[in-house]
Amino acid sequence: MSLTLAQFNNLSQEIAVSQLLICCTSSVWANKLANARPFADFDALLANSDAIWHDVQTNEANLLEAFDGHPQIGNVASLKEKYRNTQDSAAHEQSGANDATDDVLEALAKGNQDYLDKFGFIFIVFATGKSAQQMLDLLLARLPNDRATELANAAAEQNKITRLRLSKLLGNA
Repeated sequence: MSLTLAQFNNLSQEIAVSQLLICCTSSVWANKLANARPFADFDALLANSDAIWHDVQTNEANLLEAFDGHPQIGNVASLKEKYRNTQDSAAHEQSGANDATDDVLEALAKGNQDYLDKFGFIFIVFATGKSAQQMLDLLLARLPNDRATELANAAAEQNKITRLRLSKLLGNA
């Protein structure tokens, strides 16, 4: 569903929140952003989203709620589907990912599980335009971090994802 900003501004609170939860599953973020309407322009929406996310992320439960909205990439079959099936994905999101080897996909599945085991939440990264190898490299670089660092890293990545999803929701992508 793509909306104009005017349409979004005029949605009921309930429908606005439901649309925002598609962008980020933090209920606190979605409710606060819906309450901040109307927005004069898309930049004002993004600025409000960023400010609200900055406040929301100070509570770990809000972060974990947002992270839970992402599917876990936990097995090689799902990774093969993600990185090799370009029919269901935008080309820009899959660029460079179609040549992922089974070794890379297996390492990515193992790394994702190691990350979940260590930190208690899934690996969150802004994946658009990244190959499976780049994703693996980022995961392995972040795996040695402590939990606080990874909560901050994942929160920053979540905000990038949210901004892209807001752009798509409002036809600005």
